[in-house]
Amino acid sequence: MSASPAIQTEPQDVVALSAEAGAAAKKLVAEATRRVRARVLGQDGKIDAAKLEAEQHAAHGLAWLAVYGEAVRELGTYAANLREAGKLGETETLLVKIGAGEYLDQMFGGIPMSQGEMVRPTGSLGLSAKELAQFRTDAVEAMIADGNTPENRAALVAKIREGGGSATIGESGLDEDMEAIRSEMRRFGKAEVVDQAHEWHLQNAYIPMEIIQKMAELGVFGLTIPEEYGGMGMPKTAMCVVSEELSRAYIGVGSLGTRSEIAAELILGGGTEEQKQRFLPKIASGEILPTAVFTEPNTGSDLASLRTKAVKDGDTWKISGNKTWITHPVRADIMTVLVRTKPEEKGHRGLSMLIAEKPRGDDANPFPGEGLSGGEIEVLGYRGMKEYELAFENFSVPGENLLGGVEGKGFAQLMQTFESARIQTAARAIGVAQSALDIGLRYAEERVQFGKALINFPRVADKLAMMAVEINIARQLTYFSAREKDEGKRCDLEAGMAKLLGARVAWAAADNALQIHGGNGFALEYQISRVLCDARILSIFEGAAEIQAQVIARRLLEAA
Repeated sequence: MSASPAIQTEPQDVVALSAEAGAAAKKLVAEATRRVRARVLGQDGKIDAAKLEAEQHAAHGLAWLAVYGEAVRELGTYAANLREAGKLGETETLLVKIGAGEYLDQMFGGIPMSQGEMVRPTGSLGLSAKELAQFRTDAVEAMIADGNTPENRAALVAKIREGGGSATIGESGLDEDMEAIRSEMRRFGKAEVVDQAHEWHLQNAYIPMEIIQKMAELGVFGLTIPEEYGGMGMPKTAMCVVSEELSRAYIGVGSLGTRSEIAAELILGGGTEEQKQRFLPKIASGEILPTAVFTEPNTGSDLASLRTKAVKDGDTWKISGNKTWITHPVRADIMTVLVRTKPEEKGHRGLSMLIAEKPRGDDANPFPGEGLSGGEIEVLGYRGMKEYELAFENFSVPGENLLGGVEGKGFAQLMQTFESARIQTAARAIGVAQSALDIGLRYAEERVQFGKALINFPRVADKLAMMAVEINIARQLTYFSAREKDEGKRCDLEAGMAKLLGARVAWAAADNALQIHGGNGFALEYQISRVLCDARILSIFEGAAEIQAQVIARRLLEAA
């Protein structure tokens, strides 16, 4: 954090300075990309996989540098849009100042990729101090100097306390329609979920079916499914808002919609018209609960090594093999199962996607259908739906349930869903982070030590300020990627950046909120213990942080 004396700037200065600083950050990322690319090129002028692996620290550091650069630019866009709408107030100005100032400072000094891994441009990325100085423009210097200062953090916490129960700290940057959706989801979360979530977690209990039914009535499961297939036809931005607010209440509830989103994306993108007409309306209404069945015990992110097979027997596919880390399979009605139907084809080319129907089970009889069994994986957090290992033994799937009616397209069909899945995961991360802030703020105001509330101690207040700042940064990156998706643009890079940062922000917020609780935070009876466990999964699923950084780095290096 910068300790430089504050330079007083007006809101309009923040807009101009953040735009100029964002441009400088973009140039820094471009130069760092050029340096790293030179280290991983093969003799043929293409990226050499072995060199890229050997330079993994630098490549992943480049990914994080690019995430920070994008974050600074999106903060500038956020400020400019709010000023144009007449909504750039003191809170928003402080969010931009502190966020841009801190992230710029880290870009030039060192970015934490994890608790014990730092990327520094002068060491990791091959830039000398003299070369780095050319990117540290006057605008960058001004943003750093007047950014993450004690005065600004204190002022932001004062504004947060004034705001009381505001839906978001500062303007979200979305329009009134999106904020109306937020309000509806927040009301539902507060009325139906928040007070029960901790007991569900402690008991490792399923989210009650009546909650799922109410979510269906609100349109959660058909949110982005086109109206012609029974959905609401809403944009991905709406999906972000819904996922964010439901996850703020409880990540399990927020993640129920992910099951439907993945299945719907698969069927919309790769299914036949008959499959769309048959499955999508029931997914949208909540009559069908889907689950995704992709991962195997020894493959993880290496889907090309997948071994579960499906063999054609007349008009029926017979699935045999094992899957793991399958979320909510017991109560699911359909499974989208990635299988190998062409064993002679190695890698991705032999994979196909099946829509496997099954009877709904319960704790007493989890898998009542023939050819399917499983065992629960007990987990730290992310409960409410339950995780399972599954064993298929000649499990029958009708021939017409081959997605798209074609073999060998399963991996490509799955890849089409990754953008939306990662955008939604970023939104869930924001919700978890916001929950941590809500809980941490409330405890800091109520807990009295040494004659005053904890929030009056600067380091406690500083933690809350940075939670709010980073939540806003992750939110703007996520909304940006959603807008790109809504406009039909390729956004795997932007979605990956949002997911990578959002997961870290959620973990930092939960960890800091627990620290504010002191010893009480370590007690299971306090909600923050659950939120910490829930936050930890976010940098693992939908692409572990290291895999996500690798994907981002490769995209940057190939495009350079």
